[in-house]
Amino acid sequence: MKYYVTYNQNNGLSNFDSLFNDLFSDWGASRSKIPPVDIYETEKSYVIEAELAGYKQEEVQVNVDKHVLKLSSNKETLKDADGRKNLVRERYFRKFERSFSLPEGIDEENIEGEFSDGVLTITLPKKKEVLPKTIEVKIK
Repeated sequence: MKYYVTYNQNNGLSNFDSLFNDLFSDWGASRSKIPPVDIYETEKSYVIEAELAGYKQEEVQVNVDKHVLKLSSNKETLKDADGRKNLVRERYFRKFERSFSLPEGIDEENIEGEFSDGVLTITLPKKKEVLPKTIEVKIK
């Protein structure tokens, strides 16, 4: 599936600036705004696996509109409880949105998703190709 959209996680910063900022914010904990994905192809479908550890199924939305599949969530890290003093905070949640342009030949009506163990698996079935009909012509 060669038609997918990615976003620059550095928001225009150079790799050095991004590294520098990460080291001094949250003690080096990654603050990626979008979930990492694996995309692979089988004989009958394309599959997208998105890592969504800590999210619940009802906190993630998957939509397809005009041949674009969109993953999103509005979940945010809860504010600190009263009287709680965090010494290290590496777990957090952010709103995210990630879009993938779907290639021709996807059966959009039969896209399926499964959420298990913090991984969202979206199966994008390929349309069955219409083979040309062969007609036997008898010559007399």
